[in-house]
Amino acid sequence: MTEDSRDEVDRLVAAWQTERPDLDVEPLQVLSRVSRLAKHLDRARRAAFAEHDLEPWEFDVLTALRRAGKPYELSPGALLRATLVTSGTMTNRIDRLAQAGLVRRRPDPEDRRGVLVSLTDTGVTQVDAAFSDLLRRERELLSALDTSERATLAGLLRTLLTPFDA
Repeated sequence: MTEDSRDEVDRLVAAWQTERPDLDVEPLQVLSRVSRLAKHLDRARRAAFAEHDLEPWEFDVLTALRRAGKPYELSPGALLRATLVTSGTMTNRIDRLAQAGLVRRRPDPEDRRGVLVSLTDTGVTQVDAAFSDLLRRERELLSALDTSERATLAGLLRTLLTPFDA
């Protein structure tokens, strides 16, 4: 490996191998790169959302509704499961999104005590634009890999993540 092809993780691993030759630092080869990549992805996501006046949590709620398909509507309970936040947090988020004109509440015709949350036309437009921008930025992050390499990486990452998602 040439000095030009080394990245920060290579330097970090080499330093640990020098300082702690008694330890197997091989996991750093993968997981430190995943961690560093996650930071770059987080920056790209925040930039994409900010360009469309959205916070990450707003994007999460809006995309959960958008993925539900027309009429882009879910119960607060379904939104809880999709976004993994507490009931109180979700109520606050729905309130804020409704004040911004991105979602609206309506009584659930199937449950007199329940409500449904749906995207407004403005919400659909805003989340679609932010999602398109996010995908463009994510493609840029992956541009060093060809289609086959991306598929291989996706499969390997799926193998690592599946036990956590179970």
